[in-house]
Amino acid sequence: MPPSSSSVGPTNDIPRPAAVTPQRLSSLAAVAPVTLHGEDVDVTGITAASDLVRPGDLFAALPGRTVHGAAYAGAALAAGAVAVLTDPAGRAALPAGVPVLEVDAVRPVLGAVSAEVYGRPSTGLHVLGVTGTSGKTTTTFLMRAGLQAAGRTSGLIGTVATLIDETEVKARFTTPEAPEFQSLLAVMRERGVTDVAMEVSSHALRMGRVDGIGFDVAAFTNLSEDHLDFHDDMEDYFAAKASLFERTERPVVVVDDEWGVRLAGTMTDPVTVCTNGGTATWWADDVVEQPDGSTSFLVHGPGVELRSGCAIPGRYNVANALLALAVLHATGIPVDVAAPAVAAASVPGRMERVDEGQPFLAVVDYSHKPAAVDGALRALRPLTENKLIVVLGCGGDRDRGKRPHMGEIAARDADLLVVTDDNPRSEDPAAIRRAMLDGALAVPSAERAEVVEVGDRAAAIAAGVAAAGPGDTLLVAGKGHETGQEIHGVIHPFDDRVVLRAELTARD
Repeated sequence: MPPSSSSVGPTNDIPRPAAVTPQRLSSLAAVAPVTLHGEDVDVTGITAASDLVRPGDLFAALPGRTVHGAAYAGAALAAGAVAVLTDPAGRAALPAGVPVLEVDAVRPVLGAVSAEVYGRPSTGLHVLGVTGTSGKTTTTFLMRAGLQAAGRTSGLIGTVATLIDETEVKARFTTPEAPEFQSLLAVMRERGVTDVAMEVSSHALRMGRVDGIGFDVAAFTNLSEDHLDFHDDMEDYFAAKASLFERTERPVVVVDDEWGVRLAGTMTDPVTVCTNGGTATWWADDVVEQPDGSTSFLVHGPGVELRSGCAIPGRYNVANALLALAVLHATGIPVDVAAPAVAAASVPGRMERVDEGQPFLAVVDYSHKPAAVDGALRALRPLTENKLIVVLGCGGDRDRGKRPHMGEIAARDADLLVVTDDNPRSEDPAAIRRAMLDGALAVPSAERAEVVEVGDRAAAIAAGVAAAGPGDTLLVAGKGHETGQEIHGVIHPFDDRVVLRAELTARD
């Protein structure tokens, strides 16, 4: 059958491949335990979002918490969907005569069906997945730098950006839903991408967004408290992360924490990475921290010994850089080619310096969980001659248990803590700040930073700038690369880097 044309959608710029070979519903039924009802039509795309439907699509109607996706089938069919993938409850709600692929549970088959619609795109790519609590974004950007240095054409899917070579596209999640993810991979393959570095969140793993793909290499950074609003406990969180490694034959695991040691212990022959003096396949020693926060270190690996480094401040980034080198080596890139690029790379909103000639160091970082805040402050303390100032908030509608922990850590590790708003979302901002303040004020007064509360984030950043003097360090934490602040369902333009730069300029 001849290819069918498709185009970029209007809603959020998720791309579709320019040419798709139509797939019969019966051929899709062969890759998953689904039953075909009605006419055996051709489909040229797939989506679970009615506002992303294109003519010729298969619409996936999933059950939701309050509304079944079948309620949106009418809109999807009106937009050009030719068939629906759904469960028995969804089928019962559809108009008569609509071609249906029926399955007991939609989400477990959505990845496999989506991959088949787009011609199993991951089979034509080297897909390199990174999971863990912290370091995913940094590691994938460092991997991308190494891929480019080796002459590979790279794709990147993650929190900060989704990139097809040098072209940025928009995505709704760190790891998109399975149909959009498979579409992205198909576009990458079509545009000549050879390797894809991608973050793989626990949500994506648990919700089947990466089903339908095998990873050439899968990597683990670390695990610490996060997303306990979604997972039952740390064991459930760990199990979700660990499930990535069922999808690869080449695991690479950082064993600097107990979770990494435990994960590696479940594998037959993992590649391990260590920066704390333990035994591993790859290890780093002779770490030298430069005055600007960058690091250099000696890399040891299979047949490898050379000096590399990381330009991003923080000793913990040694593990991210070494992990990137180990993954790149696993995919066939010589370390001596990758190392200079990895050492020079930077990441938007990750320990990003903002310099307007002020007599103190100003940094924006995405740290929005206890371990990340602790790591950022500990990384900046050796660079600070005088006061260490942090402007910090916590997001609403997320894990509430971490708020007092973040307040406590910041009050203990900094000299001045400005408690402010992050993305309050649907919650009362004052209640979020109160939880942080409770944790901060639990620190004994002799060990506690000066603590002030400034709800308005722009005013809080201004307060941090006003308090900073020569030899100080100012960390604006929590939002990093984000360009909006969500308040009661409305996203207002807000970029910590832009606001901080404006305040620094006004100060001068």
